[in-house]
Amino acid sequence: MTARQIQVTFDCARPAEVAAFWAEVLGYAVPDSARGEEEWSACADPAGVGPRLYFQRVSEPKQLKNRVHVDVRAATGLTGQERIDALEAECARLVALGGTRVALLPAGEDNESCLVMQDVEGNEFCLD
Repeated sequence: MTARQIQVTFDCARPAEVAAFWAEVLGYAVPDSARGEEEWSACADPAGVGPRLYFQRVSEPKQLKNRVHVDVRAATGLTGQERIDALEAECARLVALGGTRVALLPAGEDNESCLVMQDVEGNEFCLD
């Protein structure tokens, strides 16, 4: 049997808060069964297409750079200044939700621009 679905798991200190942030970022829903949990929370794509995100409380704080990160596809198909404008607009929306802007990585020979951010607990992700 081949696996057909994935769940992305985040270690965090405040599962409900981090789940609420990612639900807003991706247009996901936090199921009633995951509301108010202290040890874990989750959010899922209402259309059932994207992966479920699971957030589990751990006692140790984040130490270093993530080995895996989420790319939020906010400017697919756009290039140049139009892409940067779309990334910056999405960044502003996510900062209002509690995210942190880290750096714009300008386009190079092989890649278009992307914007590095952090979620409400400092987990890095990219607006791509």
